[in-house]
Amino acid sequence: MKPFFITTANHLSLIVLPDSDAHADGHPVLTYTYSIYRRDASVLTRLNQPDKLLQLSKKDNPDYLGYITFEQPGKVFSYFADGEDELSPDEVTDVIEEINHFRDTPQLWTL
Repeated sequence: MKPFFITTANHLSLIVLPDSDAHADGHPVLTYTYSIYRRDASVLTRLNQPDKLLQLSKKDNPDYLGYITFEQPGKVFSYFADGEDELSPDEVTDVIEEINHFRDTPQLWTL
């Protein structure tokens, strides 16, 4: 699954990066963890090298805002603000809604 871009209700532009790109029998497998980054030029240039975004030093990346884990898709979510900055509760709600839409719309997975 590829990164996707969202904008929250308060106009915060974000990049949501699924933490896996696994495939089963040629079909994408939904991941349960999504890293959240501010959408800016420095992050966009590194999207061609996602390993640089998914590194152990995420916490040192000023654009990294934490990650969301879907413990029970559609029902139970956890947000971990383990970066230098964090999302507000309303922003977390917006991001979860967007990720749910993404997960429920396989046509978006290849864009």
